[in-house]
Amino acid sequence: MSVNTPTLITFLIYIAAMVLIGFLAWRSTKNFDDYILGGRSLGSVVTALSAGASDMSGWLLMGLPGAIFLAGISESWIAIGLIAGAWLNWLLVAGRLRVHTEHNNNALTLPDYFTHRFEDHSRVLRIFSAIIILVFFTIYCASGIVAGARLFESTFGLSYGTALWAGALATILYTFVGGFLAVSWTDTVQATLMIFALILAPVMILNATGGLEPAFAAIESVNPAHFDLFKGATFVGVISLLAWGLGYFGQPHILARFMAADSVKSMRSARRIGMTWMILCLAGAVGVGFFGIAYFAAHPEQAGAVTENPERVFIELAKLLFNPWVAGVLLSAILAAVMSTLSCQLLVCSSALTEDFYKAFLRKHASQKELVWVGRLMVLLIAVIAIAIASNPENRVLGLVSYAWAGFGAAFGPVVLFSLLWKGMTRNGALAGMIVGAVTVVVWKQLGWLGLYEIVPGFILASLAIVVFSRLGSAPSASMKQRFEVAEQEYRNS
Repeated sequence: MSVNTPTLITFLIYIAAMVLIGFLAWRSTKNFDDYILGGRSLGSVVTALSAGASDMSGWLLMGLPGAIFLAGISESWIAIGLIAGAWLNWLLVAGRLRVHTEHNNNALTLPDYFTHRFEDHSRVLRIFSAIIILVFFTIYCASGIVAGARLFESTFGLSYGTALWAGALATILYTFVGGFLAVSWTDTVQATLMIFALILAPVMILNATGGLEPAFAAIESVNPAHFDLFKGATFVGVISLLAWGLGYFGQPHILARFMAADSVKSMRSARRIGMTWMILCLAGAVGVGFFGIAYFAAHPEQAGAVTENPERVFIELAKLLFNPWVAGVLLSAILAAVMSTLSCQLLVCSSALTEDFYKAFLRKHASQKELVWVGRLMVLLIAVIAIAIASNPENRVLGLVSYAWAGFGAAFGPVVLFSLLWKGMTRNGALAGMIVGAVTVVVWKQLGWLGLYEIVPGFILASLAIVVFSRLGSAPSASMKQRFEVAEQEYRNS
């Protein structure tokens, strides 16, 4: 038997379980509403863990530990920014979005919500927002496929090209079959697996290095600056890392979880569960990268793969420190992180193409069954394009994620926030905010001005555009204001 046999068996059992959940969800998917939002039936636990798992992706177990391993604790500013942003997202957006989407023609997607919220009869908001979703999510999907490929490449010695397809196929299958319910149910299992791996791994790494004191001594011997939270920090650098938290307000795959909750009352307990899960997972990921420095300092002969690509630090430590069967479970957690995010991204892209293009412009009176099957075909289309983008083996997970995260955060974040908090916002304000946010991110990324993360100027300029263009044009209609007030009152009374 190959040394990888236990890991392979564990992977196959895990993948089979996820696909089985997909087929069970198939039986509960009666119409397009079920396929896209699960019939708005998610309880607080599933809402919380699904939002967390769909958020974190392979970045949590590969990108973040790799950044900490390379640069030390100073890279944890990203984690601090994410925690603050996620908490504000739960507090300001989650409950309100659940209520407002229902009051705006029971909107199933963000483009659908924007169209009805601002009474956009020209449907230009629907078109622009759907295009933004497709462009940035295809890049985001590619990041998940790269992470999956790295996992299969490192674990089973496959070529990058073969690993690319192996990592993507299982996710595509259960998303294709089961839709939103499959994605949400599997997210709950995957979130549990991720937190188990991220609590256990740092403990075992510390044990292998002899405890905290020897680990700290080893890290200090490598570079004392690894302990410095402000190492090489500039004001712009710290702001750029903290600004990752701004991205939460505009991520369609996370916002879809809020829209799918069974009621606003579920949100308080969902927020507590979600934030606890998130803090423990981020702390564990930082611990893996940080204590991994100590382990490979003591065992330099084993550090080859990590030196070549620091994003493999969790993978290599799992293979080195654990029984192959346990390692298989831990490595399945990376696959869980990849699959959970990739699946809901594929689904959001599918919903944008199906609801916002196919149904809106081509087949207004399409049957529910037809829409579900078109949605499934769109999952396949986006997956193939994302695989093509991911085919370059030089791609890095964190780089792809940061670009897509900034794109959504700047294009949609201010629009979502203002639409839920300000009844004076207009369609022209929403359109200007969306376009200015997206264009700023693309231009700033290309020019790299000031070394500032592109989400910062994108978010600020989009917010200004919303206010200016809402003030310049005609005021919101009486019906828009009334819907806003009724939804806000329902939210406050819940």
